[in-house]
Amino acid sequence: MADYGVVVVGAGAAGIAAGRALKEAGASFLIVEARDRIGGRAYTVPGPDGAAIDLGCGWLHSAEENPWSNIAMDAGVAIDRTPPPWMRMAVPKGAPTPKEIAATAALRAFRQHLDGAAKHGIEDPPASHFIPPGEPYAGLLDAVSTFYSGTELRNVSVRDLARFEDTGVNWRVATGYGALIAGHGADLPVRLATPVRRIDHSGPGIRVETDSGTISARAVIVTVATALLAAERIAFSPALPDKASAAAGLPLGLADKLYLALPDAESFTAETRLFGSVERAETAAYHFRPFGRPLVEAYFGGAFAHQLESAGEEAFVDLARTELAARFGADFARRLHPVALHRWATDEWAGGSYSCALPGHADDRAILATPVDERLFFAGEACSVRSYSTAHGAYETGLAAAAGALAAVESRPR
Repeated sequence: MADYGVVVVGAGAAGIAAGRALKEAGASFLIVEARDRIGGRAYTVPGPDGAAIDLGCGWLHSAEENPWSNIAMDAGVAIDRTPPPWMRMAVPKGAPTPKEIAATAALRAFRQHLDGAAKHGIEDPPASHFIPPGEPYAGLLDAVSTFYSGTELRNVSVRDLARFEDTGVNWRVATGYGALIAGHGADLPVRLATPVRRIDHSGPGIRVETDSGTISARAVIVTVATALLAAERIAFSPALPDKASAAAGLPLGLADKLYLALPDAESFTAETRLFGSVERAETAAYHFRPFGRPLVEAYFGGAFAHQLESAGEEAFVDLARTELAARFGADFARRLHPVALHRWATDEWAGGSYSCALPGHADDRAILATPVDERLFFAGEACSVRSYSTAHGAYETGLAAAAGALAAVESRPR
């Protein structure tokens, strides 16, 4: 049985942040990770030309304040400051249609109304409560909700949305956000392919039981996704029903990205966006030529993405071809072919993309983040009240958990 001061469960953004802080403090620690790679829901793969493709998180939100921005600059990693396509009305070819202009106005008006209502101390209804009666673009409002919350408006806490802080500045990492996060943890002590099955905190020390054996520690930091905690994929002894309940109130929404090779790329304007439909929720958003590359990034979310995942990868491709054929013709659509896709809901160690708070459950974030006996700590984007669903929210909670764990180790002799 190995013995460490601190064991970190999970090598995603939060676990890596915690590990970096522990290393800098000279602590005895080990990170255990169920996957055969580090990075968690930050995941970069090479594209056809070798350039980076982010299948997980891809944007440095609140970029001028985002700690990952400084980490990138310190590492000499290039940052692209091109404004994201959702910040302006631009389509890949020609001018927006009258329906697209009206739909964009409806999206903006709804979001302003929702933000205003949320900040006036109302109760916590679902965000769908604020869809105007007879709204012709209600389906698109739901679709866009799945892109930023991973689920439809009926499942989203208004109070939670009101607490989210964002400066509106969004940058990207040219060599991949996932690669940046994984690189930040490359020299940390990580044991891969080591799922944790049980954490026994009943005695003076903590026993972390894994598929590869048992590890003892004086403090443990748990950074796994809420889907795993809610399903009690890790057993705690004594049990922690409050944590499982809080995790259930913060389910992982779903957002999947499909990358397609773009034929005749030069005839499309770079960094532009198109909705497959502005009148239904079962649609995708298409980002043309990200970084100027000959690709289309298709974004699917919510219940519709779950349906497509169940049907298999080809279902994503077929849907994209059908929607883009309606705009650019059947011949163009036939020449689109898939480059990369990761299905996050069926990912064994994720179960989704990022957390959303169900109506009435905004306070579950603080409950999930609260330490147990000042020696069992929780971190991850779902534990962040102000920056949930982001890699920088995960990073900040990882640092906070590491500070708590270091204090616990100092106060508890071996």
